[in-house]
Amino acid sequence: MSKIIVITGAGAGLGRALARRFAADGDSVVLLGRTAEKVEKVARELGKGALALGCDVSSPESVREAFAAIARRHPRFDVLINNAAFYQPFPVAEATDEQIVRTLSTNLMGPIFCSRAAIPMMGRGGHIINVSSEVVEVPYPLFTLYQSSKAGLERFSDGLGRELAPSGIRVSTVRAGQMMDAEKTWELDPAVAARFHQASLAAGINLREQAITQYVSVTGVFRALIDLPADLHIPSVMLRARAAD
Repeated sequence: MSKIIVITGAGAGLGRALARRFAADGDSVVLLGRTAEKVEKVARELGKGALALGCDVSSPESVREAFAAIARRHPRFDVLINNAAFYQPFPVAEATDEQIVRTLSTNLMGPIFCSRAAIPMMGRGGHIINVSSEVVEVPYPLFTLYQSSKAGLERFSDGLGRELAPSGIRVSTVRAGQMMDAEKTWELDPAVAARFHQASLAAGINLREQAITQYVSVTGVFRALIDLPADLHIPSVMLRARAAD
């Protein structure tokens, strides 16, 4: 049976790959993104069954407006995937106000705002999936705030899952490793990139030797989670890239 799936951060990367996968599977997808033009472009690619809405998940008002618009098309939906994220390498002592606020509000407050808005629109069998990162346990340098926001997200998922269990709504966390596709870009100032690379080497992490998986490979894990039988739940999944054979 087809599902209605809401995906944040759907204009690029994993969010876009998930939207493509689910649309190809026959599901109805709602694409939320900070930049409306990006999600609208993806929606045009997917066809008229896809709904694209500009939404800054770090803004509670923007989230309210987006979910009100979703309700006009889909008063009830099945799945929310909190995928939107902001990540930049920087030391805390040098962090700007904007870097601190955007990291924590996008990566932690955003999923909270979206989950709060989604819960009244979901019923028994609904599923909230929060996308975390391997940085929670892998000590990448200059990512203290990103790591903290994702660790907080995992704790939020655990607590929310207990709250929603009586209502029949499942909550899962997917802790993902490094991913890419042909369109992946990570715009970093060259000096910042060089600093991050050197700090990683000092921490024993050679970025050039790190395995990277494809977004399209990861989408299969989300498909499996969403299609779980009603009497089964997987609260957390940890994914790690490996070198292809």
